[in-house]
Amino acid sequence: MLTLTTAPALGSTPKPTLAQIEAAKKIEAAKKKAADAQAAKLAAANQSLRTLTAKANAATALYVKAQKELAIAQAAAKAAAQYALETAAAVDEAHRVIGRLAANAYILGGSMSDIEPLLSANGPQDLVDQLSTLSTLGSKNTIALERFKAAEVIALAAKKAADDAKIVQQKATDKVAVAKKAADDAKAEQAKEVSKLQKIQDQLMKELMSARKIRTTLEQQRQLALLEEAQANQAEQTPGQSKVWPDLGFKGRSTIRTTEAQRLKAVAYAKKQVLARKPYVWGTQGPNTFDCSGLVFAAYRSAGLNWPDWDRLNSALYSGYTKHVSLNELVPGDLLFYSYKGTISTIHHITIYAGNGMMWEANSRNAGLLYSSIYSVKGLMPFGGRV
Repeated sequence: MLTLTTAPALGSTPKPTLAQIEAAKKIEAAKKKAADAQAAKLAAANQSLRTLTAKANAATALYVKAQKELAIAQAAAKAAAQYALETAAAVDEAHRVIGRLAANAYILGGSMSDIEPLLSANGPQDLVDQLSTLSTLGSKNTIALERFKAAEVIALAAKKAADDAKIVQQKATDKVAVAKKAADDAKAEQAKEVSKLQKIQDQLMKELMSARKIRTTLEQQRQLALLEEAQANQAEQTPGQSKVWPDLGFKGRSTIRTTEAQRLKAVAYAKKQVLARKPYVWGTQGPNTFDCSGLVFAAYRSAGLNWPDWDRLNSALYSGYTKHVSLNELVPGDLLFYSYKGTISTIHHITIYAGNGMMWEANSRNAGLLYSSIYSVKGLMPFGGRV
């Protein structure tokens, strides 16, 4: 896997060079190639994930079906057991009837030997074979014996049904266990695959965004630096600049984004850089070197403003990025703008108002960072910008 090479610190170079930008583009291209390879792996992993999802769904369906079969088997077993109990009770009743018949036959003069074949019969068929010995009991006796035979047959059938139901129940239970294990295993595999996919995606996005950020930052910084540099050079060559330009009705933002505490914190940051005699370098915003807009950007970033509320712009763009206030309403932390023709597009310098007609600024390569009068630079625009 490629490792992201950190671009040279912007604060240590005059401005991002074309060579630095080309190096950043190569790094981004390498990351793009790696990303494409990762994308293929990601597609394969997604297919695997879909297969696992189908497997989990099928296992869940089997689990639900097995549960229904188990419920049916349990109900059948319960019904069969109840029926077996009822028929067993009927057999017991038949035995009691036969006992009473035998007792009655004995009392009426019959012989116990006549009833013994019934009492000692081994089963319904054996009983039928010996019914002729009981003819003296009459038709009532015959009905009672037939009932006994039917009850015993039903009881045996009910018992067999109950045993069969228990076998079905056991099979259904085993099936449920197998289906549930399959579902659990599939879900566990699915969870692992999802976790793997997430890690791949996170790493992919991290590397791509990091490389892209370095490349775009370098390009943006170079463009901003070149624009300010060109405007500053033009300002030096433009004669007849006014000390303060007239107000032509320029408009900025309608709202501000800072508190007084934040503005004072930005002023304190700018003061600290000036007193530390930090050098002026085109296209930089600290911590070791600054240009004019770089000092403004770093000062308010130190006060807690971050993207998207605050971004690195050039001097002209900051004029539209702030609320305009008159020069009589300036408070410490307001921004001051300098133009060589009195228009927004020709603003070439920006400073931070310090109070009492003074400002903190990153002036130029020769002068460095200064604490100076707001009128020490020609072409002051007739408004300040409140962040």
